[in-house]
Amino acid sequence: MRVTVFGTGYVGLVQGAVLAQVGHQVLCVDVDKAKVAALQRGCVTLHEPGLTDLVQQNLKEGRLGFTTDAATGVRHGSVQFIAVGTPPSEDGSADLKHVLAVADTLAQHMEGATTVVIKSTVPVGTADQVRVRIQEGLARRGREVPPFDVASNPEFLKEGSAVADCLRPDRIIVGSANPQTQSLLRELYAPFNRNHDKVLVMDARSAELTKYAANGMLATRISFMNEMAGLAELLGADIECVRQGIGSDPRIGYQFLYPGVGYGGSCFPKDVRALIRTAGDVGFDTGILKAVERRNDAQKASLFAKIQKHFGGEVRGRVFALWGLSFKPNTDDMREAPSRTLMEALWAAGARVQAFDPAAQDEARRLYGSRPGLVLCETKEAALAGADALVILTEWQAFRAPDFDALRGALREPVIFDGRNLYDPARMRQGGFVYHAVGRPL
Repeated sequence: MRVTVFGTGYVGLVQGAVLAQVGHQVLCVDVDKAKVAALQRGCVTLHEPGLTDLVQQNLKEGRLGFTTDAATGVRHGSVQFIAVGTPPSEDGSADLKHVLAVADTLAQHMEGATTVVIKSTVPVGTADQVRVRIQEGLARRGREVPPFDVASNPEFLKEGSAVADCLRPDRIIVGSANPQTQSLLRELYAPFNRNHDKVLVMDARSAELTKYAANGMLATRISFMNEMAGLAELLGADIECVRQGIGSDPRIGYQFLYPGVGYGGSCFPKDVRALIRTAGDVGFDTGILKAVERRNDAQKASLFAKIQKHFGGEVRGRVFALWGLSFKPNTDDMREAPSRTLMEALWAAGARVQAFDPAAQDEARRLYGSRPGLVLCETKEAALAGADALVILTEWQAFRAPDFDALRGALREPVIFDGRNLYDPARMRQGGFVYHAVGRPL
């Protein structure tokens, strides 16, 4: 099948490469000339495990291509994916300017029967809006309108495992009331649907809401556990024991029950706010989601409060080693990462930061440049040298089993603030550390 994908971010590039991998002829379109030129050479700037190999293989075998020519892209595919960004507006709503720009492009160049598939995360009603936009654009051309349909097909990819999620999806949601569109998308996704039927067919509005509801639910679980962690600290309980106790209930399960320093990234913060805004537009109060957002904001500030308390409010002039800058492991994404909240609080208080991250060093340089008070180190050991304390913000595998003797020797004081609960508190005490974790006894 001939497929065009508008957008080469996390969603578009991964989806395009995976569709090419199973045999479809895929052309990806982007307005960024430098990015397209790099992709044409097989250079992937996203840090996503397995993605570079996938892109290079399918480029070489001729199933995957990249262009800035939108007209060529529209002519290429009978299926047109919209996978462009939907950044948050100032009021929290999703900005649809890029989605609607693609709709205008499709209307300008569409000639034959076309199925438009919205992969971007968009508010409920966007598929209808895109349909009207294309119809109006075709009408202005003064030609006979070619047959087309618009479907919602939300993605459920996790940064850091997006390729695996795309190759082995746990569900494929098709939002369309058109039997022909449903059949076409079943054919497109047939290579991923062999073991058992993963396709869930529903109307487009339900599909759009499903995406937001899924992220809202996962964000709620995280914020709930962070709230319980705060309570555990005051009551002298251990949140890790609590996590295991409730996770063993099959009605609850273990996923997304890990307390920490709050969620970040490109999805949860943006999607929770957008869903709150969508609900407000129709006069519905999402009290639970508002509380989820408040708890997350408070959680991002919690580690700084512990640092302040430990040092008696005197952090000016102190140096803190930070392990982890990305909002989660296996990605270089620092969008709304807890590390940014903490670093900016430390700088405002007059402290300095020595940071290391296995993937996000370049992103930190892009965000902060040569900012005074920030040193980006080449190794996790280098970040420790002469620091007053270690702060752990991302649960990278490389941080899970350090040389604790060397760690203690490198720090001015044997103090660890662990925002991801990587270590056993009893072992830390036995090793001579003052160990501040999340929801665990000091």
